[in-house]
Amino acid sequence: MSHDVIVVGSGAAGLTAALALAEKLKVLVLAKGELTGGSTSWAQGGIAAVLDAGDTFDNHIRDTMVAGAGLNRRETVEFVIERAPHAIDRLVQLGVPFNTEGEHLHLTREGGHSHRRIVHVNDATGWAVEQALLRAAEANPNITLLPSRACIDLITGRHEAERYSGSGRVWGVYALDQETGQVEAHTARATILATGGAGRVYQFSTAPRGATGDGIAMAWRAGCRVSNMEMMQFHPTCLYNLDVKNFLITEAVRGEGGHLLNPRTGHRYMPDYDERAELAPRDIVARANDSEIKRDGLDYVHLDISHQPPEFVREHFPNIHEKLLGLGIDMTRQPIPVVPAQHYTCGGILIDLNGRTDLPGLYAAGECTESGLHGANRLASNSLLECFVFGEAAAADILARWDQFDAPPAVRGWDESRVTDSDEEVVIKQNWTEIRRFMWNYVGIVRTTKRLERAAHRIDLLTGEVEDYYGHFRVSTDLIELRNLLQCAQLIVRSALQRKESRGLHYTLDYPELLSGAQDTVLVP
Repeated sequence: MSHDVIVVGSGAAGLTAALALAEKLKVLVLAKGELTGGSTSWAQGGIAAVLDAGDTFDNHIRDTMVAGAGLNRRETVEFVIERAPHAIDRLVQLGVPFNTEGEHLHLTREGGHSHRRIVHVNDATGWAVEQALLRAAEANPNITLLPSRACIDLITGRHEAERYSGSGRVWGVYALDQETGQVEAHTARATILATGGAGRVYQFSTAPRGATGDGIAMAWRAGCRVSNMEMMQFHPTCLYNLDVKNFLITEAVRGEGGHLLNPRTGHRYMPDYDERAELAPRDIVARANDSEIKRDGLDYVHLDISHQPPEFVREHFPNIHEKLLGLGIDMTRQPIPVVPAQHYTCGGILIDLNGRTDLPGLYAAGECTESGLHGANRLASNSLLECFVFGEAAAADILARWDQFDAPPAVRGWDESRVTDSDEEVVIKQNWTEIRRFMWNYVGIVRTTKRLERAAHRIDLLTGEVEDYYGHFRVSTDLIELRNLLQCAQLIVRSALQRKESRGLHYTLDYPELLSGAQDTVLVP
């Protein structure tokens, strides 16, 4: 069955684009695992929008630019923030049950925001949004949802059956059907990447297991520029628990009065680091937590909101409260052990305000992109917002220019004539573990040139190994992800070595000063 547009990714950006396109076109949505397997479902916080009488677009723009340490593109920030109220209206129409106070939506506040402007569904906003979008997509006859498809590479002019074309025109994707083991060629007139971030490059991450930078790596290999990959956001407060990986303790716990304490001394240390204390932007709080842990040889620090009334805590954070109770922690009476963890990829595929990439026929939206919104550090709750705005923008541009898109040509099938089944899965596991460990130790919250060079050396050695393995064995999801993780690790390290200053999320002991002009780090394939 032929489709007009392919969307890779079934999170907020992908489904928003699919729903907008499906009013006129046939859309195929590919998901790597389950349809709800992306980061959207995990987003606890909320969506930032100017909805309060005392708030203005200018305030939200300023807060975003301050958090982004001047690296944001102002036209993008204005573009997204002015469209935020519309995005919230659209979600309300889709049935997202946002918390209300009387007639109005309940607004909470998070670090870096000067006003209350976060709409939320308790502490599980992402899950509620994902469910609403998925319901609408499943009910739409023009949308086909295909889970369990691991995309390998973009189909470009190089893969045309009749002739070789170096135009870079994108005609779709090669994807592995995880149930049959067969590789399928999906073609369409336009393709949108909404594949999420590359958080799983790191040992500690709040991202779901599938966040292996697939879209970023595929776009780079096909010829797209990527930008600001060194800007990796670390969330200051991930639950420290050896059995439960990547459970996030939302920013809003600090927004509603939670204190960070040194577990050894009981000292509340954030005022020592920043006058905004626990409400300082994430990069500052994450570095403070990292500093306390490293200085005192701790495994974690404490986040404590037990001084607030128990019913207040239970009402504001029902899901977190219940999850922690199951682990033997009562947050109404005792502190929560937390560590910083990789949380958000602020860099990615370079796009314009229409979601267009450098390659004809290829669009991108959401965490896999660098749109100019986040700059050197993402402001809390601007991420889901970016997904809705750019999902709609990409769809609108495709619809407006539809007559200019040619029908896809015949393309070559996937060639498996020279490969065999792998007999050494242990190689993948070993390399995956190694990448995540050296990235955490050498390219983490605090960096040095020597550490970055060590990481680059390791990446060079592994690249040869992985390419050799990829050339000899049939693809599996694990191998596809390993190849993409390694590609993203290389892009992060190359970008970090290029930036000779400390700005936002990129903090290096060798260049602690801020340069006078803010410049994007753009890598050209």
